Amino acid sequence: MTTQAQGLHTHVLDTLGLALTAGEYPPGSVLRTDELAQRFEVSRTVIREVVRVLESMHLVESRRRVGVTVRPTAQWNVYDPRVIRWRLAGSDRLRQLRSLTVLRSAVEPVAAGLAAVHATPEQCRELTEEALGMVATSRGGQLEAYLVHDIAFHRVVLNASGNEMFARLGDVVAEVLAGRTHHQVMFEDPDPAAVTLHVQVAEAVRARDAARAEELTREIATGALRELDVLAP
Repeated sequence: MTTQAQGLHTHVLDTLGLALTAGEYPPGSVLRTDELAQRFEVSRTVIREVVRVLESMHLVESRRRVGVTVRPTAQWNVYDPRVIRWRLAGSDRLRQLRSLTVLRSAVEPVAAGLAAVHATPEQCRELTEEALGMVATSRGGQLEAYLVHDIAFHRVVLNASGNEMFARLGDVVAEVLAGRTHHQVMFEDPDPAAVTLHVQVAEAVRARDAARAEELTREIATGALRELDVLAP
């Protein structure tokens, strides 16, 4: 696929994905590939590729002689990072953020406890580096730089848990953190207490103190939920 074709594919995919997740096409709606090709001024090949991606997310299904049918919300792959990104860009953003933050609060403390047992020396070093990076970028409106370290920190925790199911949630957590930042659902500068907690989690993991790592990570999750209560009541 050429660069231009990739750009068209991405544009059509994002436009349709946003529309579908925003409810512009209710479940049961039928989309015609030829009409979509006309609307976006692209070939039917591009539309077919886009539909295949949307099918992989369970947002739609294709039926011969029927067309592309929008599937019920309950059937969507809500863990797909792109679906999360689209939903966070819509009007249901705050409910999505709360739902995803509750998921994090259930998973990440356990992952941190496991990381204290299973993390390699290299992962301990990475965790410390990312925590210090968060400290260094936590002031002066450096939210984008802070986000890079924040995402990396949580990926290391999930990977270091030694549990492949937790590790696969890295992209989900990354989209939650990015969505919170890009849609201004956090303070102008990160909460200093939360930044300190990340440093303490890194120390607990390095010290192999599973109970403390889990407890501190639960505090981070609780704080994130409190922030939502303040910023998005």
